[in-house]
Amino acid sequence: LMHAFIPAGTFARHLSGSGWKAVVKAALAGVPLPLCSCGVLPTAIAMRRAGASRAASSSFLIATPQTGIDSIAATASLLGPAFAVIRPLAAMTTALFGGLAVGVTEKGQDSPAATCAAYAEEEKKTRRSPAGRLSDALRYGYIDLVAGIGPWLTAGLVIAALITVYIPADALSALGKHPFLAMPAVLAIAVPMYVCATGSIPIAMSLMLKGLSPGTAFVLLMAGPAANFASAALVSREMGRKAAAVYIGSIIAGALVFGLAIDYLMPAHWFTLQATGIADACHASFPIFSTICSAILVLLIAWALLRGYINNHKIDKQTNENMKLRITGMNCQHCRASVERAISSVEGVDNVSVDLTTGMACVDGNADADTIADAVRAAGFDAEKLPDE
Repeated sequence: LMHAFIPAGTFARHLSGSGWKAVVKAALAGVPLPLCSCGVLPTAIAMRRAGASRAASSSFLIATPQTGIDSIAATASLLGPAFAVIRPLAAMTTALFGGLAVGVTEKGQDSPAATCAAYAEEEKKTRRSPAGRLSDALRYGYIDLVAGIGPWLTAGLVIAALITVYIPADALSALGKHPFLAMPAVLAIAVPMYVCATGSIPIAMSLMLKGLSPGTAFVLLMAGPAANFASAALVSREMGRKAAAVYIGSIIAGALVFGLAIDYLMPAHWFTLQATGIADACHASFPIFSTICSAILVLLIAWALLRGYINNHKIDKQTNENMKLRITGMNCQHCRASVERAISSVEGVDNVSVDLTTGMACVDGNADADTIADAVRAAGFDAEKLPDE
């Protein structure tokens, strides 16, 4: 519903400007949004180019990928209510401190970018009736969003299953008794790794069941979705090295602080209920409602994969007269949609199709390849024209 009824330019306009109020608004807007770390990058760049300060853009970048309405619900289901409450609180806190820190380090150097009029034009063109937007919301929620997080959720479940089956029950218990050693080790894995907020949940759950402390698992939940090398590189290019260093540093510091607080300051029984719930569920009667929901989810993911295969097949059948580009940096359907939007906005482009799996973009028209590549880079990705076959 948020995707369908809130135009893309709304965030760029209302979160523009500098000062601590913009940082707070950016963090508040970012926490509920169901965007992964790659999907949030084009939105944050648009904010920056619409006049948002580095501080507000960094706050949005930190808060958004850590959590969202979708991952909060999944966290409550798999890890319990305590994690579901602490996770958005941690995202909000780290976004505030990170954004304010960027504002301090860049004080006097931040000049708001020119207002981006393209978003206002886009909103006029895409304005639809409430019924049409409701249809868009259903399509986005049950097709596009599933296609974006489905593969990552599946990968997370597979990794969790492998950890559960192949790692002995007491293998991580010794490490779990020393969070000061376990947390840096998890950070070393989580920061360069890409995993979405929802896909990290089953991995964290399986590590807890194998003996890691709840605080150490929470470090994975925070750092995995929010910090990765691709995001840091783009932040460095768009907002400077200082902002990128503060961006990564605030996420790492926040993950450690909240992880240690969970292990040493909060009641342990808040985080042990889930293991008991899983054990009880294994001996409970056949859960009809949960099974039906699981079957629907499997069908939706299967349909998303089939659609990806069909789109890929269509691209393979394109004639050699079309311009083909290799797009790098895409990780989800949000990325693909952003790239298609960017290419379509170039004068001379008649039609464009982008395949997320292969990273291939086929463009019809007489647009200049360098202009298209610049438009893709402006959206937060890289493009390279492939030689004609």
